[in-house]
Amino acid sequence: MKQVYSDVIQFRGNHYDFGYMQGELLKDSPILSNREKQWAGRRKRHFNINEQEAIDMLSSFIPGMRDELEGLADALQMNMHDVLRDFGGYYIDYARSGCSILTGTQFLIRNYDSHPSGYEGRYMIYQPTDIGYATIGPSMQITGRIDGMNEKGLAMGYNFVNRVGSGDGFICNMIGRIILETCSNVEEAISLLKEIPHRTTFTYVLLDSKGETFVVEASPRSVVARKSNISTNHFEMLTEENRYRMDDSIRRQQVMAGQPNETDVYSAFQMLNNKGNEVFSDKYGAWSGTLHTAAYIPKERKAWFAIGGDRKPIIFDFNEFLNGEKVRIKQVKGYLDYDKSFINM
Repeated sequence: MKQVYSDVIQFRGNHYDFGYMQGELLKDSPILSNREKQWAGRRKRHFNINEQEAIDMLSSFIPGMRDELEGLADALQMNMHDVLRDFGGYYIDYARSGCSILTGTQFLIRNYDSHPSGYEGRYMIYQPTDIGYATIGPSMQITGRIDGMNEKGLAMGYNFVNRVGSGDGFICNMIGRIILETCSNVEEAISLLKEIPHRTTFTYVLLDSKGETFVVEASPRSVVARKSNISTNHFEMLTEENRYRMDDSIRRQQVMAGQPNETDVYSAFQMLNNKGNEVFSDKYGAWSGTLHTAAYIPKERKAWFAIGGDRKPIIFDFNEFLNGEKVRIKQVKGYLDYDKSFINM
């Protein structure tokens, strides 16, 4: 068993200062050097951007992001082209992963399944003072979010479906950040997902404080929304976008579908996090091992988080942070049945 951890990073302020603060932290972190080793040889082939187009798209969909990227660039002494390529979330390639999501009218529970060597170990709590909603959730590619909730009670998670037939557009984690920072409810998020250009094929699961929950199937070619409380790694409507092999995705969907409709949040969390329930995965070498289980409870503005399996969640009271209190938790620790660490270690 390998002990791993996620740092809890909280900030109140404008986007430029938020970016600069993150850049200062990254100087003392192994994240960038570890990622540099992983990306060697791939950048020129897969990480191509049109700088002005990327800036224009970010300015259109998430206005504060350009300032955040400029803060990162200044702190790290990088030029804007390289910052956009590494942190901008537009055009950049994305590794395959698993993932399972279960929602009720009161909660969204999500297993994030991937490889430890691509996981940043950064749990972000940010309240902007210039533009956008406050958000809570784990980061991906520094500026993006894997899942999360905002101050309006909108919760979001996504599941990988396919990378074949990718197009020009945003990748999933930046889309997640845009949803959380700019949308107040499910309806606004669905409208955004229909407007924004998608790089690859994912489902986006949405829940708001009214208890409305939708699964949005999104590819570079089409976007459709359907009422559902379960999502794994295949589409139900845009079936032509699915991968050839869907056996494990269907199996996990069936396991979750067998649960009672009125499951409470803790039972639902255990269902995904406990190793004996056949949803949690130890397949880390195949990029489909469960790294974290997250829960979001919109009406209470609470977020639960655990790393690894068979864990009790750490509970964050987002309302307290929104009311000006400081989060006391510095790290969330856990164990993985694998020999590789997160890239923050």
